[in-house]
Amino acid sequence: MRVMAQIAMVMNLDKCIGCHTCSVTCKQAWTNRTGMEYVWFNNVETRPGQGYPRRYEDQEQWKGGWTLNKRGALKLKNGGRLKKLAGIFSNPKLPEIKDYYEPWTYEYKNLTDAPLGDDYPVAEPRSLISGKPMKIEWSSNWDDNLGGATEHGGQDPMVEKTRQQAADKVKFAFEQTFMFYLPRICEHCLNPSCVASCPSGAMYKRSEDGIVLVDQDQCRGWRMCVTGCPYKKVYFNHRTGKAEKCTMCYPRVEVGLPTVCSETCVGRLRYLGVILYDADKVTAAASTKDDKALYEAQLGVFLDPEDPEVRREAERAGIAHDWIEAARRSPVRALISTYKVALPLHPEYRTMPMVWYIPPLSPVVDALTETGFDGEEAGNLFGAIDTLRIPLEYLAEIFTAGDVAPVRASLTKLAAMRSHMRAVNLGEQPDPSIAESVGMDARTIEEMYRLLAIAKYEDRYVIPTAAVGDAQRLEESALPDSCSLDYEDGPGMGGEGPFGQDSGRKNLPLVTIENFHRLRDKQTADEEPRVEDIKEGS
Repeated sequence: MRVMAQIAMVMNLDKCIGCHTCSVTCKQAWTNRTGMEYVWFNNVETRPGQGYPRRYEDQEQWKGGWTLNKRGALKLKNGGRLKKLAGIFSNPKLPEIKDYYEPWTYEYKNLTDAPLGDDYPVAEPRSLISGKPMKIEWSSNWDDNLGGATEHGGQDPMVEKTRQQAADKVKFAFEQTFMFYLPRICEHCLNPSCVASCPSGAMYKRSEDGIVLVDQDQCRGWRMCVTGCPYKKVYFNHRTGKAEKCTMCYPRVEVGLPTVCSETCVGRLRYLGVILYDADKVTAAASTKDDKALYEAQLGVFLDPEDPEVRREAERAGIAHDWIEAARRSPVRALISTYKVALPLHPEYRTMPMVWYIPPLSPVVDALTETGFDGEEAGNLFGAIDTLRIPLEYLAEIFTAGDVAPVRASLTKLAAMRSHMRAVNLGEQPDPSIAESVGMDARTIEEMYRLLAIAKYEDRYVIPTAAVGDAQRLEESALPDSCSLDYEDGPGMGGEGPFGQDSGRKNLPLVTIENFHRLRDKQTADEEPRVEDIKEGS
């Protein structure tokens, strides 16, 4: 057993209203630079829909993720070293700018500086890449709220798969259709294919928290990582010639703060916490032959922090005590392993993703209510899950590689929770058979309700700091070995340490605990400090 810790995220899709606040705040924090105009580390997709970039889930075209060779061993879907070497100067498996969208602005001066006349001035769209006039044809949220679904909806790769299996279950007539929102960030996988695809070793997975990053000094712009990532969450900055991706807001996480997308989420649908896992089991789990068994295989990789043996092995592996305690209180572990209502995004890519999702139940409840039936009565809900608008087959293609059973199990638990809590809130005696029918009891259902519905800030984000459990070592060393996989010729060589560019490297200033607290104060301040205050505090 080789215990490692991972910062993971769960999103409750029942709560997402598609407001894009998470996307906008992430954009402002991380990708508002030249060369990154088309980049969205966080984006919210309407499903059914083609996603961003368009049809990113079609791995027969993009060759992302892993597959199994004839011997049952993992290999990159885009080929091994020889194939990469042959095509290193011309990679044909990249999405083009039209698959993302060509960013644009408008000639606003035409509006403000136009002379008086009979004609109305027009602000012509111009490309932010070439500066030339352009015709706007696509964008990152072009098919929001099923916009153009009758024309574009059938191009969703998951719709194609579902229709092959279930004929007419996915329909786009208004009275028959369904939709839900799917926020996406980098999955910070346990078995990241982007890291394995990088020829220069610039991409690495940090050992202390599992966050996958790009060393900008090491990156040579080969763009193999863009192809290797099946979620297409690695982007190429055409101005700097470097790859960039979601950083899980590690400067915030290191001081115990949630990611920007979590902090600003209007629906409070995101949960952050620590998962302990057995690193020795990752490859075997990712090599599971049956795609539909990959969900259970990944669950088998996760460890129980309540187990005394796991705790001893974690301490022996150098995991700080506060991290082990955070794993015990982790809302992510509860939703994934205890209640088993959260599911991974496309486990068939075999990357072992660590951003999981609770599938949406609301479309079922709303549709029931519209028919005049009680939308939260257990008998109605359980029967409706299989028959109403939102096809289980479609959800299964997204979250469980086509296996309907885990999706149905998750939705029935959510339905049981709604029915049980309605009885509690109305002062009625809950029917114990409702909880028993989904393998739970009244106490467990009420605990799950508190976490999903009324959890406080500190319950949704259980994030141990990077320094408190290891303060002495941080003050006494320059952390030369801080980045993950930092062995000879390993993909983590030359990476940054847990405090960004000034840590994890030799011959640089030490990272002190005072700097740690100063960074935390800066991240949580309501306004920028005055120059006089900085001078007085130094």
